[in-house]
Amino acid sequence: MGDSLADGHRARGRHAQAEAALPPDGGSTEVVRVQVPRGVNLVGAAAVCASSSRTQEAFISVEPRINERIRVPEVRLVGPGGEQVGIVRIDDALRLAEESELDLVEVAPMAKPPVCKLMDYGKFKYEAALKARENRKNQSHTVIKEMKLRPKIDPHDYGTKKGHIERFLKAGDKVKVTIMFRGREQSRPELGFRLLAKLAEDIGDLGVVEAAPKQDGRNMTMVIAPSRKKSTEARSNNEASEE
Repeated sequence: MGDSLADGHRARGRHAQAEAALPPDGGSTEVVRVQVPRGVNLVGAAAVCASSSRTQEAFISVEPRINERIRVPEVRLVGPGGEQVGIVRIDDALRLAEESELDLVEVAPMAKPPVCKLMDYGKFKYEAALKARENRKNQSHTVIKEMKLRPKIDPHDYGTKKGHIERFLKAGDKVKVTIMFRGREQSRPELGFRLLAKLAEDIGDLGVVEAAPKQDGRNMTMVIAPSRKKSTEARSNNEASEE
């Protein structure tokens, strides 16, 4: 009988160590993998065990404990507006949650005592998901393309490559323009400066010079970024295509 109780306490201890805090994005579900000795059960955990020769791999949902799943004598309670209520018994905290038609959510399980907050958990998760989606939309996915030119490029090739650069800028990508010098051309850097200045002027309002022309060994480089207006339009088009 004593051995069975000891095994139960050890299993609950391992389960407690496996629980995670409220994720920073507001409770999105992740899957973590832990190794437990063969034959040990994770009491109370929603675990799916895959057998192997020596260990079992348990998959545990990382969600905060809410309401009756919070099994501690007392908690440090935070009100729905962020106000500090103080340390209260778990029964009183659950009663307050029920009276307020809110959920009691454990936001800091490792604190002594654990910190819990009164909130509408379903609404909280929904708003957190919307915020995460908006953040993903606002992330910059700028790609740097490269276009190589010769200082004495002929007009037809220049027009073709300028067209490629304009297409990249319209798509919201930056373009690194590289002028490649050969032989005696290296003694005439003004050819490169003149060509890059012409290109920047010809691009017009499609782009702005982000990195001014500079000599780099045998090459001269300049970075052109899409104008803010074009970048916004490209991002809007990408979002529309994703939806």
